[in-house]
Amino acid sequence: MNEANGTEPRRLGCGPRLRVVSAAEVDEYLRGVEEPKRGTLQTLRATILEIVPEAEQVISYGVPAFRVGGKTVAGFAAFKDHLSYLPFSGSVLGQLGDELAGYAMTKSSLHFPVDGSLPKALVAKLIAARIAEVDRRSHQAR
Repeated sequence: MNEANGTEPRRLGCGPRLRVVSAAEVDEYLRGVEEPKRGTLQTLRATILEIVPEAEQVISYGVPAFRVGGKTVAGFAAFKDHLSYLPFSGSVLGQLGDELAGYAMTKSSLHFPVDGSLPKALVAKLIAARIAEVDRRSHQAR
């Protein structure tokens, strides 16, 4: 269930939890999010696309996400009292330890205030760590 607009994500031929969408559909997700959360997430979206302009925008697990080379490398979600940056990995946040001091988090979700953008340099490090992890895994699979 998409908390932003209360709808079930439509399932296209991209697997059970992922569907490729247009930027307009991510816009639709964001329109369902109240301010100041919407503005903060719009800023994060622009930052992610500035860092990885080749990223494909998708909906994964009901939230906006970004794929590079067919692998999901970043995403975000709005919740009642916080926003989350989602690296789509259980190990990326642990790699950045001290740089994430002061943020609440789970193993796979970095929480930040509804009216406080994540620094671009931090987002770049999070994405770089996830892409490096994806690259390591693809080399190991060969």
